[in-house]
Amino acid sequence: MNNILSRRGFVAGSLPLSAALTAALGPAEALPAARPAAQSPGLNAPWDQMDVRELQAALREGKLSCERLTRHYLHRIEMLDRRGPQLRSVIELNPDALSQARQLDADRHKAERGPLYGVPVLIKDNIATADRMATTAGSLALAGLHAKRDAFIVKRLREAGALILGKTNLSEWANIRSSRSTSGWSSRGGQTRHPYLLNRNPSGSSSGSAVAMAAGLCALAVGTETDGSVTSPASICGIVGLKPTLGLLSRDGIIPIASSQDTAGPMTRSVRDAALLLQCMAGRDSRDAATQDLPPGAALDFEGALRKDALKGARIGVIRAAMPPQPQVMALFEQALEVLRQQGAVLVDKLEIPNQAKYAETELTVLMHELKAGLRDYLAEFQPDAPVRNLGELIAWNRQHAGTVMPFFDQELFEQAEATEGLETAAYREALATNRRYSRAEGLDALFAEHQLDAVVAPTGNVAWLTDPVLGDHFTAGGFTTPFAVAGYPHITVPMGMAARLPAALSFGGLAWQDAKVLGLAHAYEQASRRRVLPAFLKD
Repeated sequence: MNNILSRRGFVAGSLPLSAALTAALGPAEALPAARPAAQSPGLNAPWDQMDVRELQAALREGKLSCERLTRHYLHRIEMLDRRGPQLRSVIELNPDALSQARQLDADRHKAERGPLYGVPVLIKDNIATADRMATTAGSLALAGLHAKRDAFIVKRLREAGALILGKTNLSEWANIRSSRSTSGWSSRGGQTRHPYLLNRNPSGSSSGSAVAMAAGLCALAVGTETDGSVTSPASICGIVGLKPTLGLLSRDGIIPIASSQDTAGPMTRSVRDAALLLQCMAGRDSRDAATQDLPPGAALDFEGALRKDALKGARIGVIRAAMPPQPQVMALFEQALEVLRQQGAVLVDKLEIPNQAKYAETELTVLMHELKAGLRDYLAEFQPDAPVRNLGELIAWNRQHAGTVMPFFDQELFEQAEATEGLETAAYREALATNRRYSRAEGLDALFAEHQLDAVVAPTGNVAWLTDPVLGDHFTAGGFTTPFAVAGYPHITVPMGMAARLPAALSFGGLAWQDAKVLGLAHAYEQASRRRVLPAFLKD
């Protein structure tokens, strides 16, 4: 499957990435000759672990150029993503990346520089870009097809001066095709591999963004989440991931699952970078009604909310019911709690988020109804030239191409969604009301009010499981994503150490529009603990 050529252009795997760039841009743009990753000169550089502010300083002072930084990331992608450990996290590169980088360098002294000026960013391949890259959600049904315009958040990134370096692989259709899927696999991009232990699963659906960020293939990455698709792969791959309040980032131009839960989110090496990236993407959008709920006069200076002493006096609820049954993760969580205490936090222990069971089934009901309507509307506006116009036609297309599109798992969730009867039905309206009532007013809102909490904490979830294309994902009990996903409230995950050579993570969750507070608490923990470990790309 990785050697399939798209109908209208290069897809991941059709050529080595260096060859794809040469074909697109001519010999002058060719990358250095490929060698085994361990022997590759220039694979590591001083700026690999710099945050965005440090990169901006190096660019501003002339110690680094956007072109040199872009070439460096392209080289790392070639040596780590397509050669060496073959991470397969990048599904497509921007064929104009180097020419755009040179233009950014040329304009640096005459242009008004945005906060991301010259910074290369990778974005998930379900976010529309109006350029020479396709937007496919990892599906061969959309391979080679180009969106009619940029998604709102892509427009914001470009306005901030960012360079869109490429698109990342994902669990196909953001992991909503089948309940027996293998995270990180798409028919267009193949299987993304875990950067710490290559036979482990990176989790989904923003697998490629998480792996690329962990492996140092970009300065910043963007993922999307409906329930856990930013925070789970971020935690499992040892990086920071933020699912913001629903409506803080526009959903415009993002291939949808559910309008009541979908959001993009930053995936970064540090909380500070997450705050800056969020700041650059956030804002009201006339095309997305949810962004109109942003409180009047709401401050979007998320970076300014970061203080090392933010935990002092903060009341933090401890959700032990979210603990996965993994002793090493339990031990790391106790260490994390001790860090919070030492930083002055007041821990309110052994709390439980109320009424989660009451929306355990209605969440899927809502997702199925909203998927059918949302996909139809997206295709009509952004990709009207696609060979499918709606979910029913996509199901038929998948059946016709089952050998390449469905070699491991089926599309029973698609079929379940297609059987729904619309957003005006009582089944949908009652399920949505149930979700909102029990996740918000009688869920997180009630818990925070009763105990006067600033945030709650728990382990984000499991460590990575073995990738198994036959049996699919292997989740164990525990986890922290669903209450905040269903409520639409902010949730951030931060590395808290290594368990059996695999990353584990600590989650902070807050109430609606308290993204700045959640970021501040997570930053204070991150600065006090410093638990992130770089990946080693081990085979076993």
